[in-house]
This record gives sequence, C-alpha cells and structure tokens, in this order.
Amino acid sequence: MNTKSVKSYFNNIVPLIEAGRKKNKFYHKLLAKYFSYFITSGARVLEIGCGIGELLDSVKPFYGVGIDLSPEIISIAKSHYPHLRFIVQDAEKLDLKETFDYIILSDLVGSLWDIQAAFGNLQSVCHERTRIIISNLNYLWVPPIQMLEKIRIRHSRRMRNWLSQRDIINILSIAGFETIRTEKKILLPIYIPLLSWFFNNCLANLPFLRLLSITNFIIAKPVIETKREYSVSIIIPAKNERGNIENAVLRLPTFGSSQELIFVEGNSRDSTYEEMIKVKKKFPHRNIQVIRQTGIGKGNAVREGFDAAVGEMLFIMDADLTTAPEDMPKFYHALRNNKGEFINGCRLVYPLEKQAMRLLNLAANKIFGMLFSYLLGQKLKDTLCGTKVLLRKDYEIIRDNRSFFGEFDPFGDFDLLFGAAKLNLKIVEVIVRYKEREYGNIQIKRFRNGWLLLRMTLYAAKKLKFF
Repeated sequence: MNTKSVKSYFNNIVPLIEAGRKKNKFYHKLLAKYFSYFITSGARVLEIGCGIGELLDSVKPFYGVGIDLSPEIISIAKSHYPHLRFIVQDAEKLDLKETFDYIILSDLVGSLWDIQAAFGNLQSVCHERTRIIISNLNYLWVPPIQMLEKIRIRHSRRMRNWLSQRDIINILSIAGFETIRTEKKILLPIYIPLLSWFFNNCLANLPFLRLLSITNFIIAKPVIETKREYSVSIIIPAKNERGNIENAVLRLPTFGSSQELIFVEGNSRDSTYEEMIKVKKKFPHRNIQVIRQTGIGKGNAVREGFDAAVGEMLFIMDADLTTAPEDMPKFYHALRNNKGEFINGCRLVYPLEKQAMRLLNLAANKIFGMLFSYLLGQKLKDTLCGTKVLLRKDYEIIRDNRSFFGEFDPFGDFDLLFGAAKLNLKIVEVIVRYKEREYGNIQIKRFRNGWLLLRMTLYAAKKLKFF
C-alpha cells in the first residue's frame, strides 16, 4: 500500500466519515474546545488532514488554510466554510510557500503513510515561533477499540498506525521539533448530563486518572537557533533598597546589542529614590531610567517598568541582589540561543548561603515548584525566583490577553508564568546561586504571601487545567 491507495481509501469512505462525525459530535466538540484553548484566536492557522473543516473554523483563525488528501472531502469543506481556504494536497509533499502561527494535526498521525516525511515537511510552513499541535489516541485504548471494531460496534479503519506518545515525540525530534508540553484529556467521549462534565473537567485532570484519558495532546516547536544580538531592558523594582542600588549597576555586566536599566521605586521609607537619581548621574555612560511607580506592589512595578522599556528582551532583576547580577548573561544567552522562550531562575540546586532562604520558605518553594509543574505542563523547580526573562513581543501578547487571568497577581512573577504557559512558550530554568542580603531586611511576609500563593495556585488550576 502507498500514498495513492491511502487517497483512494479516504475518498471511498467519505460518507462514513461524515456519519462518524455526526455520531461522535460530543467528542469533536471537546476537541474543538481544547484546540481553541491552545490556539490564540486571530492567528494564522494551518490544519493538515482538515476533513470537512469544522475544527479549523472553531479556532477562529485570522487566516485559515486546510489541506486534505481527498478531493471529495475538500469540496464539502469549501461549501461549509467559504471564508477559509481549502486545498487538496498530500502532507508528505507539502508545498504551500507560506508560514503559519499554528499547525493542527488532529487524529491524523495514525493515518499517515510516512509520518517522518510528513513531520519533516512541516518545517517549510514554520517560522521560529510556530506551534505544532497534535492530538492522537491514547495508546492504552488500542485494545478496547480493536475489540469494538471486531464486533462491529465501531467502524473499522483499515488505515491505522498505533503510536504511543513517546513514538510521536521521538519522530518530532528527528524531524527537527522540540516538544514543549503534553496534555491528556477526555475520559468520557459521549454526552451524559453531569457525568460528562465531572469526568472530563475533573477526573481527567487528576494525577494517575489522567493516564486513562482517550486523547493525547502534544505541543511542539521548530528547533531554530538564532545568532543575532538583542537589545535588553533590565527592570529593577526596588523598595527600601538604598544600599543595593549602586552595586546593581557596578556588578551588572554589559551584554546585548544595547542595554537599559530601569529602576522602579516603590514608595520607600528610606532614600532609595534619591540614591537612584544619584547613581544615574554617577554613571552617565549607562542608559539608566528612574521611575516612581504609580501603584503598589512588585507586580505593578514590573508592569510599569515593562511599559517604559524599549528593549527587545525584558528582564526582571530583584534589587536585593540575592540573585547575582553577574548571572544575568546566562539568562540572555539561554533566550538568545533559543534554548527556551521564557527563562526562569532556579535557586534550589547549589547550596544556599546560611541566611539566604529560611527553612519554611525553602519548603514552600519546593511544594509550589511541584504544583506549578503539574499545572503548567512543564517541569519547574523554583517558581518563586524573581529573575525572569522573555522577549518583548511575547510579553505584549501576554499583556494583551491578561483578561484571561485578570489582575490577580501582586508579585508580577505568576502573571508572566501563567501567561507564558497559556501561550505555549517553552519554559526553561537557569541555575543560579542564591546569596544572603548585604543590605536591608527580607520583605517577604511568609504567611500572608503563602496564603496569596495558595489562592493563585487554585485560580491557576481552574484556568490552566480544570477548564
């Protein structure tokens, strides 16, 4: 059997495909819900193996293109969704001469003749920020589905590759793609009032039970290394940090095509603001801005600093200098070299200096690291480290879609982390040494801040997992 016979096979079963879509309407509605969550509306979207086009239409693309091997299926899609573009084309011989923000392969991998060739051809329609989103049947469900097909309760598909999630990730890697995250969804693919909601919104997201979900989702990106330099804006929120301001400038290496330092003063009780002005005058060769935040809290300071910044790459560096300014180039090179798209500091690998982090804070860091790894779908060890770096263009998308989460974060870190996860950015951690303060007192209120973090974790669970 070859690609030609695959095409003939799908042309012959067009009536069965349409009947199956109607019969499994609830399952396809769930698929549309999850793809719409993963894809930002108003994007350029390509669906390979688009069928009659309803999934492509559901994600509300600014520009949507669907391709399929079957002329009969494409004809139906064109009649249903004339505002979208549909083309008869083979995924293994892709030739579109344009790039897309998202590429959908929904329940397609099992029907491809040469999966690696198809994945390799995806590079031609990718730019450096493209996301590949694949849905595929959970390998654990192969035996019961084969049994249903044998006793003819379910339509038997002659064209079927049975692949595990690991198989798909491996082929993606060979084809030049890096997996960002995986998700498992849908425990009950038929509609039963209350039960469907409980199984699919609650049980399907719990550890262990989620392994039984019917559908695997894999989100990947092309591996593209960039050699260009970026301009950098380093935001330094500071409250009662007078003794650290000059050291922040003296100890910070220069890197990037240009660099600006933005001190955001947060209604200090000491003379932090005056010290910032003094340091700005003392180092005229450094591009230093000083602003006073109009609101309260670190989150507000970070957002106002980002709004004032002009650099292509945005940094948050805490003014207490417990994360060394000398480590900032590590973050820059990780992002510049496309090792990740959201770079987070990790203080929990090297031994801590004696007074750097109290035992209760250390325990909280480890607990929240595990919780957030589960919620974000990407492994994180230290979610509470204040040093975070991302590209301005990604921050602007997070900012413009902030209404999805709302103004919930007084710290400024989690607003960015949650937004990065929703945007499917690759999150990586740079290991740093965490040092004792040299000036001032610890400003963390452990129990009050701990309660806030717990509330934010529950809120994130609702928005990122149990939706």
